[in-house]
Amino acid sequence: MPAISAHRMENSMAERDARAIFVVSDGTGRTCKHVLLAALVQYPNEDVNLVTRPDIRTAKKATAVVDEAAEADAVIFFSLVADETRQAIKKAAKERLVPFVDVLGQTLSALHTLFSQTHDMQPGLLYTKQKEYFDRVDAIDYTLKHDDGQRLDELDKANVVLVGVSRASKSSTCFYLAYRGVRAANVPLFHDREPPQELLDLDPNKVIGLTVNAHRLQSIREARLHILGAKDIDYYYDPRTVARELRAAIALMNGRGWRTIDVSYKAIEEVASEIISMIGVS
Repeated sequence: MPAISAHRMENSMAERDARAIFVVSDGTGRTCKHVLLAALVQYPNEDVNLVTRPDIRTAKKATAVVDEAAEADAVIFFSLVADETRQAIKKAAKERLVPFVDVLGQTLSALHTLFSQTHDMQPGLLYTKQKEYFDRVDAIDYTLKHDDGQRLDELDKANVVLVGVSRASKSSTCFYLAYRGVRAANVPLFHDREPPQELLDLDPNKVIGLTVNAHRLQSIREARLHILGAKDIDYYYDPRTVARELRAAIALMNGRGWRTIDVSYKAIEEVASEIISMIGVS
């Protein structure tokens, strides 16, 4: 088996050649795992099988995890804040001769001494406090991967899908929404091409069309080409082309029952706020 680097992945218990390390937590296990990985980078040539056991919130569950770790000849790293489960896992580990590391124990004791009071003993507080951050990271990652009609097979995982003609502010609005924690994708519409079936199969309430008046769109496209130094594609901002594209897009939006927003003279923040209100997310 090749050595596992510091970017160790969780593997099945069937991998007997690697030394098993149990990551036990009353929350997600993310905190404990990060601490462990920070130490494991010092041992790049060692094979390690990380086994995560999250949501361990009773003494019974804690004891069962120790039994499992004993069978696997594993070491236990745990981040448990409730005193009952911490004491249960320590007691069981000592009885079964399972090595263990209490990742938060000394830290909590030191803080208890510093503040002269006990901690709240509420599992998962860190994740709860950081949930907004994690949601934002997830949304940004999703939006980057689903910009301009990419990965159409995953459109159903979006909170909202924006559609519209070229230069209708779809991408910029999506990225602002992602910053707000909204998983947003966008799909361009073309007057001479059928929209993808994956888009048509979505719940109409998930799709929002961005419209813009012809004069405004023509100006935006002309300015864009000027910035890029593009030549010989005057048709892109030709009034007849712009009007034809907009008519086709609006007809499709109306025909599919998609809600629309006229973005002609609105700031991205204003458009995004409207979308958030329309789809009912905070």
